[in-house]
Amino acid sequence: MALRRALHFVFKVGDRAKTATFYRDVLGMKVLRHEEFEEGCKAACNGPYDGKWSKTMVGFGPEDDHFVAELTYNYGVGGYQLGNDFLGLTLQSSQAVSNAKRLGWPLTEVGEALYLTQAPGGYPFYLVDKEQPPTDPVQKVCLAVSDLQKSTHYWSTLLGMKVMDRNEEKKTVLMGFSDTQCKLELLDIGGPVNHGTAFGRIAFSCPREQLPDLEALMKKENQKVLTPLVSLDTPGKATVEVVILADPDGHEICFVGDEAFRQLSVVEPKGDDLLNKAMSDDKSDEWFAKHNRQKAAA
Repeated sequence: MALRRALHFVFKVGDRAKTATFYRDVLGMKVLRHEEFEEGCKAACNGPYDGKWSKTMVGFGPEDDHFVAELTYNYGVGGYQLGNDFLGLTLQSSQAVSNAKRLGWPLTEVGEALYLTQAPGGYPFYLVDKEQPPTDPVQKVCLAVSDLQKSTHYWSTLLGMKVMDRNEEKKTVLMGFSDTQCKLELLDIGGPVNHGTAFGRIAFSCPREQLPDLEALMKKENQKVLTPLVSLDTPGKATVEVVILADPDGHEICFVGDEAFRQLSVVEPKGDDLLNKAMSDDKSDEWFAKHNRQKAAA
């Protein structure tokens, strides 16, 4: 499964301006591309919403060799309810730690050279206070599971991830498709996993020819296929094909054909400008304030 790649995690955001400050100014990520859509995604990339939405990809470098964040903004939705499903993204950057201190962004020291902070919306991020490596600083994403053995079987046996570390005491398993990629950590919380309305999605790529076989395998194993193989269009860009799965705890997983995704995910030199313009053109906050109303909370 060396041909499979960890790509990104999808976060639903209710406040694009505060979110942009966190990823750009605190973490030090760059806007890699920004896209606007007039109607909901066929694969529910933006969640169960039909209206206008935007997608902003942010990371420390190109999507070809960096694990990035996909920031999904639904116009008119001001916030989402957190569950206990997403337990954190860990990255190594002493610069991010110093940025947070300089900007007064809340930090809690939780270990040796390790800080916990939150993105707007309450998503936890762990910052390792060491020099940012020349490769991708994003180390792992941690997800909650209710049965570690069952989840490990799903991710390793069915999806082909390699188990890299087990910690019986902490009830965690660390896995990945290769040593050089962002890892997935599963942590057994000893009870049900609740996804709230803020639930995200983790994305991977594989050769296009593997997608039908992957879908067929999941059906044969009586696992959930949320969206069978479908083509997704992005205005003016490459069309990609995806299959959306759900693991035993309902974590959403996107597999996308790698060849087309590499074309779609080329860095936009004006990504920052596109995001800034979209935020400037979005008058929804002013409209709700003028009418003395609040945006919907999902």
